Amino acid sequence: MAVDYTVIVIYLAGMLAMGWWGMRRARSKSEFLVAGRRLGPAMYSGTMAAIVLGGASTIGGVGLGYQYGLSGAWMVFTIGLGLLALSVFFSARIARLKVYTVSEMLDLRYGGRAGVISGVVMWAYTLMLAVTSTIAYATIFDVLFDMNRTVAIILGGSIVVAYSTLGGMWSITLTDMVQFVVKTIGVLLLLLPIAVVKAGGFSEMKAKLPTAYFDPLGIGGETIFTYLLIYTFGMLIGQDIWQRVFTAGSDRTARWGGTVAGTYCLVYALAGAVIGTAAKVLYPGLGSPDDAFATIVKDELPVGVRGLVLAAALAAVMSTSSGALIACATVANNDIWSRLRGAVRPSGDSDSEDAHDEVRGNRVFILIMGLGVIGTAIALNNVVEALTVAYNLLVGGLLVPILGGLLWKRGTAQGALASVVVGGLAVVGLMAGYGILANEPVYYGLLSSLVAYLAVSLATPATDAAVLAAWRERLAGRGPEAASQPVPAAQ
Repeated sequence: MAVDYTVIVIYLAGMLAMGWWGMRRARSKSEFLVAGRRLGPAMYSGTMAAIVLGGASTIGGVGLGYQYGLSGAWMVFTIGLGLLALSVFFSARIARLKVYTVSEMLDLRYGGRAGVISGVVMWAYTLMLAVTSTIAYATIFDVLFDMNRTVAIILGGSIVVAYSTLGGMWSITLTDMVQFVVKTIGVLLLLLPIAVVKAGGFSEMKAKLPTAYFDPLGIGGETIFTYLLIYTFGMLIGQDIWQRVFTAGSDRTARWGGTVAGTYCLVYALAGAVIGTAAKVLYPGLGSPDDAFATIVKDELPVGVRGLVLAAALAAVMSTSSGALIACATVANNDIWSRLRGAVRPSGDSDSEDAHDEVRGNRVFILIMGLGVIGTAIALNNVVEALTVAYNLLVGGLLVPILGGLLWKRGTAQGALASVVVGGLAVVGLMAGYGILANEPVYYGLLSSLVAYLAVSLATPATDAAVLAAWRERLAGRGPEAASQPVPAAQ
């Protein structure tokens, strides 16, 4: 294992080094939170794919393949569909808004009344997303070093918190690009073909497994529908995803770069399901489907390759964890703390004389949120439940007012607030009644959010014409910084 350990240590040291390098570039709020809004297509595509394909997509995706066969690809597949929909239909308009958070977008659209409540819901989502990614370190470091769960969480979490705090989005972008390359090599180019060969090829896999393992709908229509509802729509509105859209250097980059990333996700989904199916042939009696990834890597891969594939799993977890962490800290600082202390600044990228203080303040929030995430991850055990709570709150509370604001001009601030409150409370209440993992909370929560939005919007005066006019100007890319000189995109 010495060679494998060396590969992992070099990888982790490289992540910290990039955090230090990113610190030198992040000298303004825009640079720190959205990488100066100047990523080019190559870097944007790689980092977008990295953030959406985390530990759940890698370890969990293989586990679903182990349990259900090829239809286990549906969870990650719906993530890719959501990213494609976001990129094709909404990303260009979102990037033109020149904001930092989803709540700022709601304020622009509805007239400045939705920020704190929507910020709290989004903060809860990003916190739980960061926690679930951080818990996954325990699985990987247990395979690598037979490490205690708490120590593994602290080690992995501390590295992510360190490079994220140092350089903000620049550090995260650079590390995500490396993580994207490592995942591509480790999972798609190495683990996938080796797993299939070790299982005897597709003909042998079909001979040894039930026919249901090769049925594209074998996981069940209701499960697929729930994945579409939670993950596809979740991709459209999550702060962690939008904050990456804000880094795009142009409309074209946001649209086409995101489309490439979404297509990559579809390929990654199928790869994970095939690897899991191969693991079922090799190890039919595993205690948990989520053990499939670690088992096949540990037992079937040669020295060195094993270290690289484990680094790929670590990369998957770190990319999602760091993206969720900076999103959580951005929402906590900009949407909650700043508003509660009455220091809300106008949206835009103009850097004032106290830009250094703004960067320092955001660093402090990343550090605080990071410590909170590590502590929460140590206290929690069930990754699936935490992730379900996160997506149920996001979709049930914020999907309707966000998409309504983008698509329906008659929506009002009162309708948006009612939608957030009614949908959020309905989801929480229904999870308490039906159980966290039940499908009903997100179904009925989303429906109640839609009814509240439509009814209250139609019963209240239309949004002020001046607010809508300013909103249309921002959507058209004629915001407060439109006259500034463009900065060359970073490829």
